[in-house]
Amino acid sequence: GPVGKEMLMPKDPNATVIMLATGTGIAPFRSFLWKMFFEKHEDYKFNGTAWLFLGVPTSSSLLYKEEFEKMKEKAPENFRLDFAVSREQTNEKGEKMYIQTRMAQYAEELWTLLQKDNTFIYMCGLKGMEQGIDDIMSSLAERDGIVWADYKKQL
Repeated sequence: GPVGKEMLMPKDPNATVIMLATGTGIAPFRSFLWKMFFEKHEDYKFNGTAWLFLGVPTSSSLLYKEEFEKMKEKAPENFRLDFAVSREQTNEKGEKMYIQTRMAQYAEELWTLLQKDNTFIYMCGLKGMEQGIDDIMSSLAERDGIVWADYKKQL
């Protein structure tokens, strides 16, 4: 994880928060989601969209699955949940389902969201997922005349 840095939620309660986690990288996002959907705060009420992509090797490794499904039941308009289970799922091409494979299914929507000022994206877990995500976003950005590597630094 980031040493000497904190992963803080955006202050904007109407933000879109996209969270990409592998394995135990789910920990900081669990705390974000608890604040958004389970805890009561006098000075904060989340009205935006939280979208969690959680990648694990097997379904038995899906930490807090029932908890996240309760959040989805409680706030179906505000919480999206997508799992990527690499040893058990494949996409339509038969490729293993990694986070980037799952994200590719929503690439256009994600790219549109990432161009909005109130969208925040966080990644925690295996660094290896970053290259696949960069590959997806690079092609979409390039189509719009944007260099992804430069744009990503601004996010």
